[in-house]
Amino acid sequence: MRIDKFLKNARIIKRRTVANEACDNDRIIVNGRVVKASYNVKVGDVVEVAFGTRNLKFRVLSINEHANKETACEQYEIIE
Repeated sequence: MRIDKFLKNARIIKRRTVANEACDNDRIIVNGRVVKASYNVKVGDVVEVAFGTRNLKFRVLSINEHANKETACEQYEIIE
């Protein structure tokens, strides 16, 4: 699954277009390197998202094509 779609499905970023723009502006880092929106997320990847002055770092636990409100947070665990 693409990183922009994963961020939207996991409800980390509300809209896929916003997630895509974050990738274009080098705000998404996976395993220590900046990635584009087309990067395919794998289980075990460590993702860092820069939200202005705040950073969110999490590990991907599972990848679900369709996630509802209750299961969205089960796809990742926050590290820091």
